[in-house]
Amino acid sequence: MRYAITHVTHFAYDSPVSESHMEVRMQPRTDDRQTCLRYDLHVEPRARPHTFHDHLSNWVDYFSVPRTHQSLTITARADVQVHGTADLPRSLDAAAWQEVDDWSRQDAHWDLRHPSAFAVWTPALAAYAESIPAARARSADPLSTARDISAAVHRDFVYAPNSTKVNSAIDEALGSRSGVCQDLSHIMVALLRRLDLPARYISGYIAPAPNGPDADPISSATHAWVEVRLPQLGWVGFDPTNDIEAGERHIRVAIGRDYADVPPARGVCKGAAASTLTVSVAVRPADPSDALPLSIPGASSSISQISARTNDSGQPSLQQRQQQQ
Repeated sequence: MRYAITHVTHFAYDSPVSESHMEVRMQPRTDDRQTCLRYDLHVEPRARPHTFHDHLSNWVDYFSVPRTHQSLTITARADVQVHGTADLPRSLDAAAWQEVDDWSRQDAHWDLRHPSAFAVWTPALAAYAESIPAARARSADPLSTARDISAAVHRDFVYAPNSTKVNSAIDEALGSRSGVCQDLSHIMVALLRRLDLPARYISGYIAPAPNGPDADPISSATHAWVEVRLPQLGWVGFDPTNDIEAGERHIRVAIGRDYADVPPARGVCKGAAASTLTVSVAVRPADPSDALPLSIPGASSSISQISARTNDSGQPSLQQRQQQQ
């Protein structure tokens, strides 16, 4: 499937700010699962983005607006071809746990087997793990375990838009048994890591189901899900919000230990103004007539790999105001 994506982030300030410095992760990956055919970034007021790879090999655009402004709009457009994936087996041999133990002895994937900023092993997380046989202790095989945990998180948590913020602690969703895709992904990542399974957080987009927007509980544009490293299979994606395996509708943008590694927009502005954040994302099947590449006046264009996700505004300080999507 080929998809056209438009991701618009707009910061509005209640009084002028004198400058802004931002970095964004909005460029979809190019890897064995998908190809980013086109990527354009446009900033208003006009700015010239520069690009680098972060320590997780995500593409990051960064720019500065060194003059007074009262709004900032970041528009990212991408055209992505998602390749088909092979069907997973029903299960793995129970001996696959031996290979997982070998990774631990070799310190492989260390940072993806231990707690991180939002995937924390709190007492509430441990108590929840006790309620799930597959998360309480190793059983069956690693693939079946991952499927069972994804199904349990989907069953036990209510998807509730706007119920948490991007900086909400894991215990908030655990206490209310509700949250957004970010929260459910953090919980699943933490549960998998407690079993010593390497797990990572995926930020990206999910395309609408072909047979309508109500085909599954969540068919919104921006999305988060989980990948777990499994013997014989490599990295396998699970979407606990929808209780499905990641497939052709899942468009990968950035990979991290959790959301803290992959915010779509993060930065600071100079001034005491309060800000309001508005995010708009559209994902649609690309039309065969869509031109490549797309040219946007003043845009920064590249064709490569990685970046993003969505939600809240930043926290003010006296002279500087952090802003984060």
